[in-house]
Amino acid sequence: MARCGAGLCCCCCGERESRTPEELTILGETHEEEDEILPRKDYESLDYDRCINDPYLEILESMDNKKAQRYEAVKWVLVFAIGVCTGLVGLFVDFFVRLFTQLKFRVVQSSVEECTEKGCLALSLLELLGFNLTFVFLASLLVLIQPVAAGSGIPEIKCYLNGVKVPGVVRLRTVVCKAMGVLFSVAGGLFVGKEGPMIHSGAVVGAGLPQFQSISLRKIQFNFPYFRSDRDKRDFVSAGAAAGVAAAFGAPIGGTLFSLEEGSSFWNQGLTWKVLFCSMAATFTLNFFRSGIQFGSWGSFQLPGLLNFGEFKCSESDKKCHLWTAVDLGFFILMGIVGGLLGATFNCLNKRLAKYRMRNVHPKPKLVRVLESLLVSLTTTVVVFVASMVLGECRQMSSSRHSGNDTLSLQDISEDVNSSIKTFFCPNETYNDMATLFFNPQESAILQLFHQDGTFSPVTLSLFFLLYFLLSCWTYGISVPSGLFVPSLLCGAAFGRLVANLLKSYIGLDHIYSGTFALIGAAAFLGGVVRMTISLTVILIESTNEITYGLPIMITLMVAKWTGDFFNKGIYDIHVNLRGVPLLEWETGVEMDKLRASDIMEPNLTYVYPHTRIQSLVSILRTTVHHAFPVVTENRGNEREFMKGNQLISNNIKFKKSSILTRAGEQRKRSQSMKSYPSSELRNMCDEHIATEEPPEKEDLLQQMLERRYTPYPNLYPDQSPSEEWTMEERFRPLTFHGLILRSQLVTLLDRGVCYSESQSSASQPRLSHAEMSEDYPRYPDIHDLDLTLLNPRMIVDVTPYMNPSPFTVSPNTHVSQVFNLFRTMGLRHLPVVNAVGEVVGIITRHNLTHEFLQARLRQHYQTI
Repeated sequence: MARCGAGLCCCCCGERESRTPEELTILGETHEEEDEILPRKDYESLDYDRCINDPYLEILESMDNKKAQRYEAVKWVLVFAIGVCTGLVGLFVDFFVRLFTQLKFRVVQSSVEECTEKGCLALSLLELLGFNLTFVFLASLLVLIQPVAAGSGIPEIKCYLNGVKVPGVVRLRTVVCKAMGVLFSVAGGLFVGKEGPMIHSGAVVGAGLPQFQSISLRKIQFNFPYFRSDRDKRDFVSAGAAAGVAAAFGAPIGGTLFSLEEGSSFWNQGLTWKVLFCSMAATFTLNFFRSGIQFGSWGSFQLPGLLNFGEFKCSESDKKCHLWTAVDLGFFILMGIVGGLLGATFNCLNKRLAKYRMRNVHPKPKLVRVLESLLVSLTTTVVVFVASMVLGECRQMSSSRHSGNDTLSLQDISEDVNSSIKTFFCPNETYNDMATLFFNPQESAILQLFHQDGTFSPVTLSLFFLLYFLLSCWTYGISVPSGLFVPSLLCGAAFGRLVANLLKSYIGLDHIYSGTFALIGAAAFLGGVVRMTISLTVILIESTNEITYGLPIMITLMVAKWTGDFFNKGIYDIHVNLRGVPLLEWETGVEMDKLRASDIMEPNLTYVYPHTRIQSLVSILRTTVHHAFPVVTENRGNEREFMKGNQLISNNIKFKKSSILTRAGEQRKRSQSMKSYPSSELRNMCDEHIATEEPPEKEDLLQQMLERRYTPYPNLYPDQSPSEEWTMEERFRPLTFHGLILRSQLVTLLDRGVCYSESQSSASQPRLSHAEMSEDYPRYPDIHDLDLTLLNPRMIVDVTPYMNPSPFTVSPNTHVSQVFNLFRTMGLRHLPVVNAVGEVVGIITRHNLTHEFLQARLRQHYQTI
């Protein structure tokens, strides 16, 4: 049985035929349109809210100022360690990508130069195919080991920071397959980047390092009981993701803003400092080792990130040259519009390809995915080789072509760019401009487009852009680890250089700086694809190390985003929707305020009592997939007042009456399922009736509450199941809300035998500490895997010390926008709906707040009106 993400509004697939089309649409089981994919119900939500129960309070009571300071110091040390480890992962990927790429190009270049004269270029193509297919095959095999390692990982991390638990996304096996797979993908000549997967790798390091244990390697486990909660883990994941961005682009501030912009629901000042510190640690760790390895100058810090744009400056001899002028802003805006249109086209094509893969590739054996990756690699290799041989232009290598700043040697940013000039298929003293772009690492090609002037013809740039656009669109989504940042930057840089060449050749604007237009083109296309604004602006500014580019980059990205949003969503949001992840946007639409909490909540509750028999708890856990249960008592003293129509008590009578029969059905189903409980002492308690005295009709309600002030949790057991002969008044019991308890907490209590007998007091029940309650985090045992044969089903569990007695709640009349803001900003998992007298009438989860669910309920609201 699949588990529900937030848990309390799931329905089994077996009930599909008995539901109306509208209900199926709301549940995400059918599609209103053929191409629409609705959120799935099998994603769990993270719980950012603290459970302030008795074990947690015991920790607070024992913690003084010194312990709190040590605890905070440990956090800072772990954050620093996460940054260092993320930088080392980036160093590992960069070192082997450079090693394999240089080996491949050295062999192929020698073969091409030799076979150009002998006429055996087919042999050179076979050598190139041998390298590329081998590397891509290894990358695909790693994805078969851990499927979640495919792609860039940014959509998955965005979901995690948004509060959705994606299975396997932050496991040690994932980061190993991701790091090794992406170096084979890049070395295999696919049009993918290694910068995007660095964000995923950093997030995995952030999730695993503070736990001091591993599920993949069970021997790696230390007695470190701290930071065992979704709240702490999510903060460390935020720091790791930011460190990944910082290591990829040398942009620590941009990495911090990325974690804030692209997912994190809850943010505070302390977390900002830790994330920035982690990003700085990752940047300077990678910079230190890369500078030492490549230049031999340890401690010089010359290479801040995996991708460096170099220094943009005009030649000292050209007095009319400026990086950009106010007149250029008009061209930048137009480029932003075109970049948004190109990005929307890219996303539309990639979405169609992804849907085709979901229907025709993924359902088939896994070998088909490997074959698809090999087909893409084969096609890419042949296209690159043939285009360089047939479509490239042989151009003279003349120093007079370059201005003072645009030399062929940019040793301060990369290795000697002069060596990246390819003479494939061309006579002496000439070079092949198409091969110079295709037969180089993507970072070197970007530097060529940013810092070389007059080396590429408009025809070459147009063909290169078209081929790169189509092949990178086809590549993103296959079963290999792949990033999209660098291909988008390279594609956009070719577009920007093409615009600059056309302006110089046909309009006569000789004063413009081609590198600036290449940078703006890269920003326009990347912004049109990913639709990021704040963080991407800062990332590009930090990568260029030129603050004067701030205004044109920001304007270009804004225009590109607005243009692209007119047609579709960003590429990461599209893939999130294709996976059916219930992602929450930043805010709801204005029209949603026509709905209240009572319109979207789930009224059919499965609840537990403060003191519940083991047989009932086991039955509840085995027959439901919910992840949290309201802890309630039946407020029998209020029954008569309620049924008489008292306004205070019956404020939400329509919601209560709608769930009366469901509660009775739940009780019957629960009692019937007790027969499967593995104990010879099990007895069906359904027919037993424990009489409860009816309070005098005229007794004062306030006086009753005052009398019960110090005994809020009466010993009521769920084996008092409603009888078929009961009247409506007898069936209904107003449910006074006392707190919320999670499935994981109930399973832990059962697993450790926390209970007491009926003849004893609840004070005799064993007490668990906070460390014992969270020892199995994040993978608590399943109720079906527990051996409960030694437990007496008549024993009673007191859940009150372990429940959350003060969760966030809302009134049934709360507007949806208020509910949404509370749920998202506080990172909640469950939001009980409690009326004016403290009775729970429903519960709201993440699935009740998705855009698709709210739209369906809004249509129901209009139909009712």
